[in-house]
Amino acid sequence: MSIFLVILLVAAMAATVYVLVRGVMTMAQGKEMSSEQQQKWMQKRVQFQALAIVIVIIILLAAGVSRG
Repeated sequence: MSIFLVILLVAAMAATVYVLVRGVMTMAQGKEMSSEQQQKWMQKRVQFQALAIVIVIIILLAAGVSRG
């Protein structure tokens, strides 16, 4: 199960990086984005970060239970 969680963690981290880089590239190219679109991308990034944090907590809890 821990390998599955690590794979999920890597996927969540990759998704966070993808959304972040896409947003930065869009700004660097000078493309106009509405504030609604900017908020949408920001929300996606925050959601992926939150998912990654939750997965890390689950991994740490599972590691603590297996030792104790």
